[in-house]
Amino acid sequence: MLVIVGGHSSKVGKTSVIAGLIRETPSFDWTAVKISAHEHGETSLIEETDPGRPGDSARYLAAGAKRSFWLRTAAGGLKDAIPALREILNSSRNAILESNSVLEFLRGDLYLLVLDFAVRDFKESARRFAPRADALVLLNGDYPPPPWVRFVPLDTKPVFRTAPPAYAVTEVVEWLRESTKGCAPRAPR
Repeated sequence: MLVIVGGHSSKVGKTSVIAGLIRETPSFDWTAVKISAHEHGETSLIEETDPGRPGDSARYLAAGAKRSFWLRTAAGGLKDAIPALREILNSSRNAILESNSVLEFLRGDLYLLVLDFAVRDFKESARRFAPRADALVLLNGDYPPPPWVRFVPLDTKPVFRTAPPAYAVTEVVEWLRESTKGCAPRAPR
């Protein structure tokens, strides 16, 4: 099974939501991948092995992921990294990816979009893929809705409200389990 978690901006809680889901579903034997693009630099794929280090990929391990990776690409270079990413996915029972842009190249079994009404920025990749979200995780939903809310299917998708420090509320975990009943875990190749 492949779950993709994106967000409308940086620093909206995507990593925390993923860590919460990993922590609450240990039987899934998750492989987690943080995908990020940088203005300058080359593509690198690093497997994290130390849950005590700083960084998002270490947080996945600390939460209980079986394996964790950080895929960094130059801006616009994700397409070239997809073969290496597919190798990781093919060797994983269940995978959870942190990215919106990966939806341009991969189709997951579920796509969660993390939103925070306190953050005004709205990435182009989030605007493009928001209609494909299977569910929304809303942080700071008590703030007035920002202008970008018109791009988000709040009235047609399940919306799970959460806040720090929990992030993965019981309802999100139950929805994930229920939604993935038809998705047989892949046997690693």
